[in-house]
Amino acid sequence: MTAEPTASALPKNFLRPSLLLLLREQPAHGYELLERLQALGFKSSDPGGLYRGLRKLEEEGLVHSAWEASGTGPHRRIYEITRAGMEDLHGRAKGLAEARSTLDTFLVRYEEFVALRRAEAPEPARG
Repeated sequence: MTAEPTASALPKNFLRPSLLLLLREQPAHGYELLERLQALGFKSSDPGGLYRGLRKLEEEGLVHSAWEASGTGPHRRIYEITRAGMEDLHGRAKGLAEARSTLDTFLVRYEEFVALRRAEAPEPARG
C-alpha cells in the first residue's frame, strides 16, 4: 500500500504490523481495513496496495481468508490473523517499543536545546 502515514518518520513497512494489529482486534474485509487504517495514520487509500499486502501476509501464513456470503451484496473475502501472524505481530510490536524508547531518549536530549511541539493526539492509556 502506498498510503503514507501522517508522520514520514514512521517505519517504512508500518502497514504490515498495522494490518496484523487490526486483524488481531477482529477479522475484517478489505474495505473495512482501509477505513480502520486511517486511525493509525494512513490518510490516502490504495485498495490495490492493501490487497497486495494482504495476499503477501496470506502467502506467508500470517493471515487466513475465506469468502463470506452477504445478504445485501456480493460475497466478501474476510481476513483473520493466524497464530503465526500473532507471533509476528508481537515481535514487531516489541521492536517498535524498543525504537520508541530510543526515540524518546533522543527527543528528550534534543529538547534541552529546542522546544518541540508534540502532536495533538492524546497520550495512550497505560494499563
